[in-house]
Amino acid sequence: MTANVTKSGVRIGSAYTSWTDLFQKYGIFIILVGMIVIMSMTNETFRTSSNVINVVNQVAVNGIIALFITLVIITGGIDLSVGSSIACGSVMLGYVLTLNPSAGTIPLACIAAIVFCGLAGVFNGIFIARFRMTPFVVTLASQMMLRGVAYIISGGRTFTFNTPAFRTIGQGKVFGVIPVPILVLLGTIVIAYILLHMTRFGRHIYAVGGNERAAEASGVNVTRVKLAVYTLMGVFAGVSSIVLTSRVYAGQPSIAEAYEFDAIAATIIGGTSVNGGIGSIPRTIVGIIIFGIINNGMNLYGVNTYYQRVVKGLIILGAVLLDTYMRREKK
Repeated sequence: MTANVTKSGVRIGSAYTSWTDLFQKYGIFIILVGMIVIMSMTNETFRTSSNVINVVNQVAVNGIIALFITLVIITGGIDLSVGSSIACGSVMLGYVLTLNPSAGTIPLACIAAIVFCGLAGVFNGIFIARFRMTPFVVTLASQMMLRGVAYIISGGRTFTFNTPAFRTIGQGKVFGVIPVPILVLLGTIVIAYILLHMTRFGRHIYAVGGNERAAEASGVNVTRVKLAVYTLMGVFAGVSSIVLTSRVYAGQPSIAEAYEFDAIAATIIGGTSVNGGIGSIPRTIVGIIIFGIINNGMNLYGVNTYYQRVVKGLIILGAVLLDTYMRREKK
């Protein structure tokens, strides 16, 4: 079989594939492999098994957030309130566990954090879905309000814990090897994958993001889909708050500042379109790992924290620029 090269792509037999389509399908995986190879060759510490586990463990919290921000962005939305929501969950955990610092209170404290964050998601969903307000504006307002609520509940203080069993969620290891946060992340991946790729709800998410009016005309309850997506985002922000609070072993109103930006960056790097309608859980997982490798690499090479922020901003800008170019090529 011969291949005929054309100006815009390659013709293999009767199947035509443009370079844009090839890169869109496999580019993110090629980038991941390339990064792993380069880092392994240039830094001995990077390729150790302990560092690999450390990378995945460090991205666990942001990974949980990124998986459900993927659903939000596919609908054409955004959620800037996640970090503040996590802070509220953290102080709720602190408040409950301070009242009764026994191991038996841990489930109640975790439920309180998840419910509170879930209600924050419902709040966002109502204004975005029912009142058709812009997600950016609604979640920006929520970001400010929820952070304020976290400080009000805590009185501006940090809750210190006296419940050693709670530490296991964020710092414990299964079989002495696998950190518990990684298992929580894996469980979240399974849930997100099933919801997005194996249910009618997932198909409706793509439909809403692809063309909201067409989805509504075909019988999709757009309001219900958006409300559900933002509620799920809130619930899993609550899960993230449990893992993160357990890791630092303190309930803090200042916790998780700017976490939403890292999660959004990982999602966009994974190929989720900021214009909605395009994205997948497997690609978001790759984006999470790439972002983790970038953070880990900069730390291994001793890059100043301030410069790390610049690099992350450039990565987000580059990913959005690439998405815009891809869409323009398809037209």
